[in-house]
Amino acid sequence: MKNKIKVFRAMNDLTQEDLAQAIGVTRQTILAIEKGKYVPSLDLAFKIARNFNVTIEDIFQYENAPLTVDID
Repeated sequence: MKNKIKVFRAMNDLTQEDLAQAIGVTRQTILAIEKGKYVPSLDLAFKIARNFNVTIEDIFQYENAPLTVDID
């Protein structure tokens, strides 16, 4: 899952620590989400989006792998 948290932080002049404190997580959690190493819960994704007054879809993009079916 890709995200634009870093972009929204920059637009709002927030550090990772500022965002973390605003939504009740650690700076390391924000770092891990930004780097794509951690996928946030739906609750956390809503908190992040609400902090920036945008939708979840504005921040998070789900990369859906195409489904393949083997037919013999």
